[in-house]
Order: sequence, then structure tokens, then C-alpha cells
Amino acid sequence: MVSGIWTEKYRPTKFSDIVGQEDIIKRVESLTNSLNIPHLMFAGPAGTGKSTLALVVVKQLYGENWRDNYLELNASDERGINIVREKVKNFARTKSIGNVPFKVIFLDEADALTPEAQQALRRTMENYSSTCRFILSCNYSSKIIDPIQSRCAIFRFKLLEKKDIEKVVQRIAINENLTISPESAEILYEGSEGDCRKAINILQSTAAISPTITSELISTIISSAKPKDIKIVLDYALSGDFQKSREKLLDVMLKESISGQEVIKAIQKEIWNLPVEPEIKVKLTEKTGEAEFRMVEGSDPFIQLQALLASFVLAGLGK
Repeated sequence: MVSGIWTEKYRPTKFSDIVGQEDIIKRVESLTNSLNIPHLMFAGPAGTGKSTLALVVVKQLYGENWRDNYLELNASDERGINIVREKVKNFARTKSIGNVPFKVIFLDEADALTPEAQQALRRTMENYSSTCRFILSCNYSSKIIDPIQSRCAIFRFKLLEKKDIEKVVQRIAINENLTISPESAEILYEGSEGDCRKAINILQSTAAISPTITSELISTIISSAKPKDIKIVLDYALSGDFQKSREKLLDVMLKESISGQEVIKAIQKEIWNLPVEPEIKVKLTEKTGEAEFRMVEGSDPFIQLQALLASFVLAGLGK
């Protein structure tokens, strides 16, 4: 079983099938029904329904002819000015097929376009507005130049809530004859972090092993640090036993094959459950952020985590 098959298999085809983002869905559906959509920009985290909504808009507009009137490009693959000069312009200058007077170009990960390509895109959006509409999808709208933002109706997506992820998971479980306990659904949501695509891929990978989905099986698949293990690491550190804390951390990372950044995330969540003063929790959160920044910049993860544990030891000693 190839990861990602279920993501396409269960991709919504109607506005009513999309979970979460209710306000955005209503507004975009109204625009689509009017057959006169403006240029659109969908901004937000991965796996929250941006690409799916763009596809639903196109299918509702054109019906069976949607492939003839739709061009999808991933800007992170082709991010130079040539993509705008050649592919986008050639598609935009031709007339649409059917009753809708315009075609649709979907630029996925548009924030990866170079500034020069964005400037060229800006002019293309102006010149071909009568025959073409653009839908831009990005994680960070701040990376899109202001002239393009001002030409688009911007919709900001948020991470999906637990009830939304559970709705998708239960739909798949019924169709695929899977058994999922409430505890497993909770672990699955935590592992997905509000990313529906990630949740579906985790579920598919787990179902390939067993149709009975358990919390232990999901934890094995996502290779995330268990809260109880991280709590032991931090308890050792706060009690002043740096050596045992370091050994337990190394044991957790090697046994579970967890990256330094995953450990940092787990530590950050666990800080607020520690029996220490709120002021100390704030300081430790700051130290956690510093360690995470250094790791992102290329520092050795285990050295940074040891330095972080040293901060916990000092905090436990009141220093």
C-alpha cells in the first residue's frame, strides 16, 4: 500500500464534504455560484483543505469539462520567471470551453515563487483578467508581494479541530472496515497536529499493519516521543540529576528514532504540566525556543538538548 492513496481516494468533490473552515466554505461557495469569482488566495498551514477547495471550486464551475479549463502548477517545483512567461501566459490567453467566461489557474505553494516571477505574475493577472482567474495557495501570505495580495480575495485557513479530523477518520474507518477506539483517535489527532492529510496518511500506514487501530500502533508509526517518557527526563533534570536525565533522553531518542525537533515539541508541551512556578515555566519555554532555533540553523540536536536539560537542572536548583 502506497502512502497517499487514501488522501486522493477520499478527497471531497463537493463543498458540503469539506470539513472545518465553515466560514470560508460558505463565502467561496457563494462566489462560485455567482459564476464570477475574483482572483483568490488561500493561505494557511499544510493539510487544511486549500488545494481541495480549489479543486471543488473548479469542478463546480465547469462540471465534466473541468480538466479543459483548469491548469494546476506547483510553484515550488518551477519557481522562476519562465513558468509565468510560458506555461501561465500560454494557458491564460486562450478562451475557456463552456458557459463560464474564464479559465482557472491554480498556483500551489505560490510563496515559493521568486520575486521576479511574482512581478511577472502580477502583470499577467492584470492583462488576462477577462479570460482567466488565479487561485493562489500558500503557507505564508507575507511572502507574496503586496500588489498580488491586493488583487486577490484572501482567505486564511486554520488548523483543523479534533472534531473535524475525527469526522474524516470515522468516514474512512467505515468504508475500510477499520476498528478505531476513542483513545486511538485522540493519539491520531495529536500526531496529525491538525493536518488532515497527515492524519489520513498515518491511518493508512497503520491500517496496512492491522485493521484494528490501537494507540500503541499509531505511536509506533508516527515515532513521536511519549509524554510519560519526556516527563521522566524532565523530572530527573528538575531534581538535579543531570546524568540520569541525559541517559534517559538518549535512550528515548535511540529507541523511538525521534528527531531533536520532535523532542523539543514534546518538551514544550510538557513544560506546562511541571510542578514549578509560572515564572520558571516562562523561562524554560524561552530556553526551549532558543534550542529549537539553533537546531533549525544546523546545530547538533543532542548537544542542544543537553544544554536545555542543563537549564532545567538550574531551574530545579532555583538558579
